[in-house]
Amino acid sequence: MSDDSNIYLIGPMGSGKTAVGRQLAAELGLEFFDSDAEIESSTGVDIAYIFEKEGEASFRHRERECIANLTRRRNIVLATGGGAVLDEENRRNLTRNGTIVYLKTTVEHQLERTQHAKNRPLLADGEPRESLERLAAIRSPLYEGLATFSVDTSGCHVRAVTASVCKLLRSRDFEPLKN
Repeated sequence: MSDDSNIYLIGPMGSGKTAVGRQLAAELGLEFFDSDAEIESSTGVDIAYIFEKEGEASFRHRERECIANLTRRRNIVLATGGGAVLDEENRRNLTRNGTIVYLKTTVEHQLERTQHAKNRPLLADGEPRESLERLAAIRSPLYEGLATFSVDTSGCHVRAVTASVCKLLRSRDFEPLKN
């Protein structure tokens, strides 16, 4: 049996998934999770360290397990990592019992929001703009295909994005099931 008691935020790095997710969860009275933060908490190291020492494939395996566990819960807001949509099992788990919100943003805004970040392993090598454009070419069609709806976060404040998401949820009669 499927229900839509969860909200899953997908989109590229720097689109505001974590900040919007926290505020959205607070406004809706839901529990908030960030898959990257959960992985860091369970391993005791940051994502960049996992990428460096174990490689991206190992990180993606950990991410798959984390998302499988979190999507079994109810009444949550989950901010996923930007690459979570690459995995077919993640896509299946996200579509099974949630409303998927794609937070879109431009490469320019991603560059602005990630320029000082030290924990973005996919931006560590090479030119950040080229990396972001390459990732967008691969991932954007997946985001679009999964999304229940999309909200553009480019140049927007967290509160404005959260208000837009809430408005779209209301238009779909979203009412998370209370325990």
